[in-house]
Amino acid sequence: MTFVRACIFNLYFFVLTLVMGILAMPIRMCMPSRALAYAQTWTGLTIKGLTRICGIRVVVSGREHLPQGPCLLACQHQSAFDTLVWMNLVDRPTYVMKSELTRIPLVGPMLLLTGMIPVERTGGAKALRALLAATDRARDDGRQIIIFPEGTRMPPGEIGRLHPGIAAMAAHSGLPVIPVATDSGLRWGRNAFLKRPGTIHIVLGPPLTCTSRRAMILPAIATAWEELSRENGLPLLTPTPVDNSVGKQAESLTES
Repeated sequence: MTFVRACIFNLYFFVLTLVMGILAMPIRMCMPSRALAYAQTWTGLTIKGLTRICGIRVVVSGREHLPQGPCLLACQHQSAFDTLVWMNLVDRPTYVMKSELTRIPLVGPMLLLTGMIPVERTGGAKALRALLAATDRARDDGRQIIIFPEGTRMPPGEIGRLHPGIAAMAAHSGLPVIPVATDSGLRWGRNAFLKRPGTIHIVLGPPLTCTSRRAMILPAIATAWEELSRENGLPLLTPTPVDNSVGKQAESLTES
């Protein structure tokens, strides 16, 4: 039955994305200011289909830690689900994402119109400078910035190497950093066809208190994820490798 449900959901997702991608063309040409609301409709319908077809329930706790206005959400990344759900959990979301996604037909142009932040991962100082400028624009626009510090999906109970981009963003912008733990990979695994019925938990923690000290941000995120997982019955995490070398270029850019 799980296999049949997965087949139905994947067909639903493909048709929904194709139809809404085609219907997005008038939005792109005539009403670009409506792009974010249109994208939120697409993700909302996707999550609704996931819950009804695959029997997956979503439980979010810790919403009281979300500040009014802009912030950085430092999220664990286990599933494609994570890249969808935040579109409808906060009012004005913007994801930090790999730039290759902007080249997807139909979808890519809408990502740019909705205010997503594409990052060229091998771009060096130029890419970091563009990331910080985009962070400033998102902050000034009152956006909630979703970033996955691991940079890739990891199995439940494991953490990938944390990348320093969020440390530069936090120190540069002064935005609060909200750690977010999840067990989404138990229901929708990395590159998995099957979507297993059950509950996906999303847990927000209190803002980090060390965001003015770059060297402390990544270890603080890892520690917060570990504590949130332990306190909320999520898969316990293995010791976390962190890449805390923001580097001389990032140091000079975030201090300027």
